[in-house]
Amino acid sequence: MKNLLVLDALVNLLLGILILLLPLGRLNFLGLPEVDTYFYSSILGAVIFGIGLALMLEIYSNKWRVRGLGIAGAIAINLCGGTALLVWLLFLDMNIDVVAKVVLWILCVIVLGVGVIELKSVTSARSKS
Repeated sequence: MKNLLVLDALVNLLLGILILLLPLGRLNFLGLPEVDTYFYSSILGAVIFGIGLALMLEIYSNKWRVRGLGIAGAIAINLCGGTALLVWLLFLDMNIDVVAKVVLWILCVIVLGVGVIELKSVTSARSKS
């Protein structure tokens, strides 16, 4: 379970940093659409980074005597975010190029995959006890 939280935390920390870099123009190579303001993407990047930090707090909660985001919260976030992205990719026109679609599909598979693995891990651990 701890390994899943570490993986989830790393994915969120990396994604948060990448989204936070969007206003600096560092990710133009991904082909994502330009926007008039990067306010909302910056807020989203900070929230995702914060989720990664909360997961790290949970991982080291005994050592630091704090609580963070547990596995159930991580599952909910991954499945909700991944499903929303999947709906956009499958049913809504985003008017983006092939590179951006590939990047978003990879991200979607990673987020949903981690969520499903976490869910399976929790359900199998409960069935054993």
